[in-house]
Amino acid sequence: MFAFNITSPAEVIDGLSERMKRRRIDADLTQRELAARAGVSYGSLRLFEETGKISLEALVKIAFVLEAEAEFEQLFPPRPPKTIDEVVGRPVRQRVRKR
Repeated sequence: MFAFNITSPAEVIDGLSERMKRRRIDADLTQRELAARAGVSYGSLRLFEETGKISLEALVKIAFVLEAEAEFEQLFPPRPPKTIDEVVGRPVRQRVRKR
């Protein structure tokens, strides 16, 4: 696993867009080709590479084309237990999502 020294949300965004751009180039895809394969607009892809701004839906579509979708599973992993009650199985309340 990588050790990150991130100090701001802007650095996270910059790093993410740079890594995506590198993967796109390594896959020998132009911005237009990747946008077409992902089903996102060329402008959205270009804006992401330049500024880091993109919708989550577009980012996930791009990740699938670049075979990076599995990394999203690691974004919000379950937290390890903090107390002994959590370890021995005390029921944890779960929120119910309203639709």
